[in-house]
Amino acid sequence: MKIKLLEAHTFTFLLIVALTLLLFSACNEKKPAVGSEDDIYVIADSSEYYDLEGSLLTVFSKVIYTPQPEILFNLKRKNLSELDNLKVFKNIIIIAPLNSNSQTSKYINSILDPKVKQLVNEDSVTVINKYNLWADGQLVMFLTAPTLEKLNQSILKQSENLLHYFQKESDDRLFKSLYNPRYEKKDIEAKFLKDYGWMIYVQADYLLALNVPNDHFVWLRRAPGSDMERWIFIYWKDNASPEDLNRDSVYAIRNRLTKKFYRTSDNKSYVEISDDYITTKEVNFLGRYALMTQGLWRMDDKSMGGPFVNYVFYDTKTKRIYMLDGSIYAPKYYKKSLIQQVDVILRSFMTESELSKDKKQDILSYYPKQNEKQ
Repeated sequence: MKIKLLEAHTFTFLLIVALTLLLFSACNEKKPAVGSEDDIYVIADSSEYYDLEGSLLTVFSKVIYTPQPEILFNLKRKNLSELDNLKVFKNIIIIAPLNSNSQTSKYINSILDPKVKQLVNEDSVTVINKYNLWADGQLVMFLTAPTLEKLNQSILKQSENLLHYFQKESDDRLFKSLYNPRYEKKDIEAKFLKDYGWMIYVQADYLLALNVPNDHFVWLRRAPGSDMERWIFIYWKDNASPEDLNRDSVYAIRNRLTKKFYRTSDNKSYVEISDDYITTKEVNFLGRYALMTQGLWRMDDKSMGGPFVNYVFYDTKTKRIYMLDGSIYAPKYYKKSLIQQVDVILRSFMTESELSKDKKQDILSYYPKQNEKQ
């Protein structure tokens, strides 16, 4: 199997151009963006939004099952006259055809550099992103095209990419809020790095539930026994081959591991992958080709379940296949934000070769002293 690294920001149909914002050149320090991670404020004229709403909902308001149905983003349409009051929020889309002469269209025309407008009219540019425009941690996306029809077509054609931008920005904001060196279990991180040659960010409220060197398996667990549990496991296979990266092997390995390690206290039931709502796709995970699986887990006796996210990739330097997995058990709660949290933690994973010398020395300085004497 030929493995090709997927470049998340390389698209044959999408050209991102640096936007010259003529009206916003102030260098004042910006306050953090506010509001819900799930809300996107859409600045559009009402008549144009009526024609664009279906395409926008298809892209940004997809339904996911956790197993409750939840939507990825809530779209909140606002008029251009309300923009000044909306500049504090995290996610904003300003959308209009470039040549419709609507108020929003005139606004987009007023702030685009002439060269960018020429590219839009040539169908070379549809989306222009501006980060931290009015607030820190903010994404303002300008969506435009020569006509309404072409704008609708472009939104649907670029659906995965448009969604990726807001999800990526949300993940970055979430990691900044989760990461706090004062509440980081660096002794556990140091143990993983020293003993196994990799590390992952460990929040203070996660416990090292299982550490099984012979099985190359580590389980981190948050709030065990509560109604809002989060589980993370890391598994690796030495002397592996990238040929082993396929959907069937991912399912088989995960089911084998959870059958052995994710069991009830009486040892009568175990976790397995549910047949419902499972998807596996190729992604760029931390600069590597990977298979990402999202779906639902369940106990084999159907007594409980929840969502999970799983990444499997091959590391060329160590010749290992890694499986990183995050699961949620929170029957009384919506779980989209919880699964996003474990997903963000999974993305903190690094192998030893990826760490700077200073970072490595800092982490290893927390290696438990009793381990050094053994």
